[in-house]
Amino acid sequence: MAFGLPLDQLYGLVSHTFFIMVRIAALLHVAPIFGEKAVSARLRAGLALLIAILIGGTLPDAQIGLYSWEGVWVMAKQVIIGAAIGLTLQLLFAAVRMSGEIIGMQMGLSFATFFDPGAGNSPVISRFLNLLVTLLFLAFNGHLWLLALLAETFQTLPVDATPLHAGGFMYLVTHAGMIFSQGLMLGLPVIALLLCINFILGLLNRLTPQLSIFVIGFPLTLTFGMLALFLIAETLAPFFERLMALGFDTLDGLIQALV
Repeated sequence: MAFGLPLDQLYGLVSHTFFIMVRIAALLHVAPIFGEKAVSARLRAGLALLIAILIGGTLPDAQIGLYSWEGVWVMAKQVIIGAAIGLTLQLLFAAVRMSGEIIGMQMGLSFATFFDPGAGNSPVISRFLNLLVTLLFLAFNGHLWLLALLAETFQTLPVDATPLHAGGFMYLVTHAGMIFSQGLMLGLPVIALLLCINFILGLLNRLTPQLSIFVIGFPLTLTFGMLALFLIAETLAPFFERLMALGFDTLDGLIQALV
């Protein structure tokens, strides 16, 4: 007897909670916001355990031993499912960060980096856009959507030894490019404007070689780039809302494809 329970019943409860916790921990480790280096591993582990206890009470016991080959496979399966969900959402933020890097390079700010103890050196524009979409993700209750989707996966993909369908991974590869391309469209107006400015500056350099393009070009591209960023900031919220909806639709399709 331990904690008022027979040892075999306690062992089954621990193994049941452990497998659920593995999937949640894998998701939190890869997912945006939760997977940031600023979030300590101890905090992620505690949050994963808390969610596993809350979800585990609503799920049937899988009756899988921890110290068995079947248990090893089930644990690996939970890691794959959690990491796949987190990676899909991470693409949303990666696409926006990539847009920021391209915009910063076109503005001549490729040398201006922001040091983040968690993420290291990152371009200023990229870091700024990433911060904005992080706030929008929380404002649109993306973290709650994520937890709700995670709870639903235990109904669609229960904790058992059933192999995952290989078509799910092909689905992720196919739709990941679509999410990434949609995210990069955020920076297209700014990139197109700055390319036109650079083209005009190139023509001026050919027509008047004595003109110092660097002295004129850098303030010009910086000014127009900041103005364009200010204009697209108004469209960032509806844009990211559509992008986030696309990401969660992709997650629904991924989970169904893995069955």
